[in-house]
Amino acid sequence: MKILLVGGGSGGHVTPVIAVAKEIVRIHPRAKLIFWTDKKYFEKSKELIAQNGLKMPVRRLSSGKLRRYTNFRFMDYVRHFGMVLGNFFDGFRIVWGILQSFCRLVVNRPDVIFLKGGYVCLPVGIVAGFLKIPYVIHDSDAAPGLTNRVLAKKAKVIATGMPLEFYKYPEGRAVWTGIPITESFRPVNKVGQRRAKQELGFDASRPLLVVTGGSLGALHINEAIAKILPELLKECSVVLITGHESYDSMKYLAEKYTEGFELIEFTSEIAKYFAAADVVVSRSGASTMSELASMKKAVVLVPNHKLPGFHQVKNAENYVAVGAAVLVRDREQGVDEKELLKAVRKVLRDEALRAELSKKLGGFAKNDAAAELAKLVLAAARK
Repeated sequence: MKILLVGGGSGGHVTPVIAVAKEIVRIHPRAKLIFWTDKKYFEKSKELIAQNGLKMPVRRLSSGKLRRYTNFRFMDYVRHFGMVLGNFFDGFRIVWGILQSFCRLVVNRPDVIFLKGGYVCLPVGIVAGFLKIPYVIHDSDAAPGLTNRVLAKKAKVIATGMPLEFYKYPEGRAVWTGIPITESFRPVNKVGQRRAKQELGFDASRPLLVVTGGSLGALHINEAIAKILPELLKECSVVLITGHESYDSMKYLAEKYTEGFELIEFTSEIAKYFAAADVVVSRSGASTMSELASMKKAVVLVPNHKLPGFHQVKNAENYVAVGAAVLVRDREQGVDEKELLKAVRKVLRDEALRAELSKKLGGFAKNDAAAELAKLVLAAARK
């Protein structure tokens, strides 16, 4: 059986594919897997696949995205002409991606395709629909993205990361599977947490705050943490994972604060840091939230408010509504550092609150998501 897996743009669209791929190999060891991704995440995808012990070829696919922001008006796009120009050129990249996909799929037709979502999946899904190749899509966020809304029309199965009531997908083809994650994201007890802190070089007796904006980072969160870092270090150790785009501008923090503080650009071993953390400050991307839910962590969420459909904001509000997280807003002018400090202190100082947040967020975990998705993909190939 030949299976094509597609995902890219960020870790949130690649790590779930890896989790599903590992389950497919476990269930069907003779399956031949191929992975396509975008140019931007090509090298990182190869690295993550190798780290997870998977042997499958990785190929680049031309793709482009439609840059649009919910809070932008017409004149905002006029002022940001570079964004409009980017959309223009990306239109040609999408067309080229469709041509690439057509040639590849005709010559080397798979039995089924798994499309994780994101703009790199659009040209593949369009061609797969035309060639009548069965495909399964997965939607992580509470607000479906444009690509999945287009591809859902011909998908054999539409898997979702959140309960079905958050979506308007047709009944009968939609299945709530949760978000696939690898087995490294599992809860640890207090002994395991202390051991994780020690392995990372931190004082096991002190609370640990882990701050992450995802694989691409979050400038507003980084800037706010930089302002309140002296106050935070009085109460806890701090790990700041800046992302690739902000690391250089934050290097001075590592030089200034040498005790109880670690600055990281990116880590493929984020599960180790989450295991050690008492509190996590994070964006509310669906894959990260699934990992944190599986590990039952106390979380302060700072959602990205600029993304189309406010999907991170909606994700965060769903968790906050049931008492599974604390929310701090990211506004146009940035994150209010005083509000963030107050929220972090509140969770750090209240052990009962941390336990309650951990328990309720853990209720969203579906640790069998990867296995369930793998079965759906294999079943779609046999129909």
